[in-house]
Amino acid sequence: MHYILAHCHNLQCGGNFGATRTTTKVLQSGFYWPTSFKDANSFVKAYDRCQHTSNNSRRNEMPLNVILEVELFDVWGIDFMGPFPSSYNNEYILLAVDYVSKWVEAAATKTNDGKIVLNFLHKHIFTRFGTPRALISDEGSHFVNKQLDALLARYGVYHHTALPYHPQSNGQAEISNREVKSILEKTVDSSRKN
Repeated sequence: MHYILAHCHNLQCGGNFGATRTTTKVLQSGFYWPTSFKDANSFVKAYDRCQHTSNNSRRNEMPLNVILEVELFDVWGIDFMGPFPSSYNNEYILLAVDYVSKWVEAAATKTNDGKIVLNFLHKHIFTRFGTPRALISDEGSHFVNKQLDALLARYGVYHHTALPYHPQSNGQAEISNREVKSILEKTVDSSRKN
């Protein structure tokens, strides 16, 4: 067994193969035993020349990404859905989702303007969950205006806007929008009065 592994490992001009390629060479040579993969892995690890000459590529390295620590209700994504057919004079749904817990707050609204956003944030987010560290929205005029900027600046909330052609950067709100739309399609009857 050790002889077969050594021969298959160095089969092509003293090539230096990893455990998977060595096992493949063993199988292609017509040999098999139940622990061939495990034995090839142990052989390659113990083979001194392999350890000194192996090439480590970028994919073998650990990524050096900064891990952002976020607490519950620290980052909220916010977005409008609609217009929908009018139901009790409401045509829009204002939806906010917490990025950590995926908790969704939603309210039916008559319009989609900045005043509605201010009232929603105060009534449904700030007073119930505390002041968030960041708010993520699209670049709609209902989210990018002086009143909202003043409110967020007063509470020290960072406002990040998603690019118009890249709504995925507000991905959590977009996913929640799809889920709410799916639920509405399944539960609302044709009269739209429920």
